[in-house]
Amino acid sequence: MVKEKRCIECGNKVKSLFIQYSQGNYRIMKCENCKEVADEYIECELLIIFIDLILHKPKAYRHLLYNVVTQETVSFQYLLWKLVLAYLLLDTYRSLLLRRTNDVSMSFVLASLEVMVNVLSANFAFVLSFAFATKFMSIGTSRKEILLGILISSYVKIFLFALPVWELPVSVIFIVDMLVLTSNTVALKVMTESTMIRCLASCFIAHSVRFFADQISGSRSFKHLGPMMHLLPWLFGNS
Repeated sequence: MVKEKRCIECGNKVKSLFIQYSQGNYRIMKCENCKEVADEYIECELLIIFIDLILHKPKAYRHLLYNVVTQETVSFQYLLWKLVLAYLLLDTYRSLLLRRTNDVSMSFVLASLEVMVNVLSANFAFVLSFAFATKFMSIGTSRKEILLGILISSYVKIFLFALPVWELPVSVIFIVDMLVLTSNTVALKVMTESTMIRCLASCFIAHSVRFFADQISGSRSFKHLGPMMHLLPWLFGNS
């Protein structure tokens, strides 16, 4: 995990974000490179930070990925597994929302198995393609750190819970997917300090592979097992 604090304006490493003299009495440090306040979000409410994240401001992503999520605040492995689980659960919920709009005559067991296969296979393809696409970009950043940044920047998926509450159309799901893509792009740019075009291309390739893997796994999975399940009593009955 990233150890050094960063200036949210220029991304330069800083020794400390503030100096605390006493309880409630502290002074925010300035960056030696750009001469700006190293992290103005220290004094901001969480709502302000969340709004800036939605607006895709790079300095908000630097604050979250470098100055909040650190070895001093969280355990890397523990946070990674929690985010992976949350990401898969949100993806499963997305697949269930899409399935709800389709008239599929399939038992609950087969439908659940299909959703699980689709989510796992699609995200496995996503991780592999993303690792390949960013192979020459992660300068000074490990693969696990990039994966953590991608998972954190996929927070936009939580807006999927608003669909049934506000009775929004299914097309909103794909708008959320586009926001996840752009959010991943900003996070990748912040962590690798690469160009926006390369980061966008890497994320677009990974998300495209994930989309096609989801379509392929969905068409080949358990849809054809329904008629075969009716043959099982006949087969075992004659044996």
